[in-house]
Amino acid sequence: MDIATLAVVVLVIVSALIFDFTNGFHDTANAMATSIATGALKPKTAVIAAGTLNLVGAFLSTEVAKTISGGIINEAQVTIGPEFIFAGLIGAIIWNLLTWLVGLPSSSSHALFGGLVGAVIVGAGVQGVNFGAVLGKVLIPALISPVIAGFASYCAVKLIYRVVKKLEASRMEAGFRHGQTITACLVALSHGTNDAQKTMGIITLTLIAVGAQPSGTGPHLWVVAVCGLAIALGTYVGGWRVIRTLGKGLTEIRTPQGFAAELSSATTILVSSHLGFALSTTQVCSGSIIGSGLGKKNDKVNWAVALRMVIAWLVTFPAAGLVGAAACALAKVGLGGTIAVAVIGVAVALIIYRLSLRNPVTANNVNDHSEVKISIAKKSSGNDSHNGPTGGSQTPIPAGTAA
Repeated sequence: MDIATLAVVVLVIVSALIFDFTNGFHDTANAMATSIATGALKPKTAVIAAGTLNLVGAFLSTEVAKTISGGIINEAQVTIGPEFIFAGLIGAIIWNLLTWLVGLPSSSSHALFGGLVGAVIVGAGVQGVNFGAVLGKVLIPALISPVIAGFASYCAVKLIYRVVKKLEASRMEAGFRHGQTITACLVALSHGTNDAQKTMGIITLTLIAVGAQPSGTGPHLWVVAVCGLAIALGTYVGGWRVIRTLGKGLTEIRTPQGFAAELSSATTILVSSHLGFALSTTQVCSGSIIGSGLGKKNDKVNWAVALRMVIAWLVTFPAAGLVGAAACALAKVGLGGTIAVAVIGVAVALIIYRLSLRNPVTANNVNDHSEVKISIAKKSSGNDSHNGPTGGSQTPIPAGTAA
């Protein structure tokens, strides 16, 4: 392996772990949003538990990693350069950060697959993508899994309220609050089992592409370990903007509903991980929350927020694919082009981060409101109790909002 190739491989591994980190804080909401919203777990306690269980879950299975490293990309038929994979990762990272900024629980998984497919098509041609595997292992499960999880959650809520209808409200809330502690942890464990494997698959695919690992083999132990640690650290940081939308923006969650939603999500994700389906845990958990809202009589689902989420799901794959394709067109020029892609990616990430500081959502204010806002114009002075500084000229943009 020459020096230039080695440099790109290192860049790919680092960017893959950065994506894993963004996946962690973007998807913390999947496991803990309902428990935080109902008060079953304190925000900081929730993210510590989620991060730890994400790390444990990463060691439980590698079937999804094998789907990615030896399934969706035809690395045996075409030459897949590591710079192509790097470009795909940049597309996924940027999309993750954009949707986190506006508080939309989009799919980190589809961002990764979209970025990777777009980059490989530009870099190696359409023959570099196994569209059968993309359809069967990614897109079809994406359509089916939230419906299954939502229906399961709907039925569970109906059953729960029928069983406990004569129980005192305070005893019911207390009992299911303890139950949510278990189910939330189970979702976090399943999230690590499914999502951490996607980055394992990317790193393994890179090593296969440069001949450092035989085609068709699974991830090495060190790859499993560093990917598990990266997603755990990201989860610990806490994606509070997305947590607010899932926990408060879709429907008003009570502890029995939170219990049902988390149990349905965890079951769906664990079964899919065992079968090697690289589904979106975000879509599964969102479907479960909607199902739990529909299952409780007189509860309302905020369909405006749900519609924005569905639009984000539909746009994620092609949008990340376009960014990945553009990045690949520059990266395949040579090492200089790859470095230019890295510089542009860092610049975009810093801009998004600076925008987020104008209306921060933290562990202290995550349950204060049901909406996430960003402000384009810089504010001059003053402080707002829940969403950052106020004063001066500003243009608030509601995103992932609830009325």
